[in-house]
Amino acid sequence: MKKLFIAPMIASLLLLGTSCANRKVQRIDPNQQTDISGRWNDTDSKLVANEMTTDVLQRPWRSNFEQKYGRKPVVIVGSVKNKSSEQIDPITFIKNLERSFVNSGVVGVVQSGDERNQVRDERNDQQTFASEESKKKWGKEKGADFMLNGVISSIVDQYKNQKTVSYQVNLELTDLETNEKVWIGEKDIKKYIKN
Repeated sequence: MKKLFIAPMIASLLLLGTSCANRKVQRIDPNQQTDISGRWNDTDSKLVANEMTTDVLQRPWRSNFEQKYGRKPVVIVGSVKNKSSEQIDPITFIKNLERSFVNSGVVGVVQSGDERNQVRDERNDQQTFASEESKKKWGKEKGADFMLNGVISSIVDQYKNQKTVSYQVNLELTDLETNEKVWIGEKDIKKYIKN
């Protein structure tokens, strides 16, 4: 009985060992566009974030704000919900949006969510542990003028060994004082996959 159990176990281990031996890992340029699975990936995230921030920053809401208040607007990136058929972590996309905004130099960007709470915790610790001249004061945070929120959705069309995946990213910029939507953007990506 023991021999019948041990033989398949040894065969499984040998098969597992040979399949791992064929694996090859190679470092590539992080900016190189790759699309192995056909699913949403880092390239899609970067391209969509860059295109959408370029579009939003060229629209009239920004110059209207600057003319009215004499300063650049401050933006907070809120939630981007994943309503697609895939497991997409929206944090990478949110960080790409924030990076594009900050690097543009034409809008200010403030922390949101947990990151803001970490900053506040640090400021609170400074009240006790930092020197008088280096501790940061309460009540000096910049308030956001606008909030960016959005959703990533997808439609899959499949027949036999062929499929298309259409991703649609919708973002909306809202004036936090008036609740007015000042910009709505949409970006589509369509992928054809054949197995």
